[in-house]
Amino acid sequence: MDALKTITEGCMKTEKPAFNVGDTVRVDVRIKEGERERIQAFEGTVIAKRHGGVAETFTVRRMAYGVGIERVFPVNSPFVEKVTVVRKGKVRRAKLFYLRSLTGKAAKVKSDI
Repeated sequence: MDALKTITEGCMKTEKPAFNVGDTVRVDVRIKEGERERIQAFEGTVIAKRHGGVAETFTVRRMAYGVGIERVFPVNSPFVEKVTVVRKGKVRRAKLFYLRSLTGKAAKVKSDI
């Protein structure tokens, strides 16, 4: 049991980004293309956070050319460089899956000032 605990602690990041569901975030992801690496930004609304510990993930949704795009990012992944909170959101749900069926202004999350 102690060996499992040390393995999981070794895989986890020391400082986790502080954001909640409903926040608009910019996730910097390291992309490997052949032998070269670059950083790509993915900005959108956090619609879900799952689990805890090593397998903790969060889902970010954005609209591009009228099409909804969702990406699931592991919090402890070495490919996730940093998560920057662009805007705080005010929501009353833990999962915002209802945003999938909304379009335009209805799909906006109110800002928490």
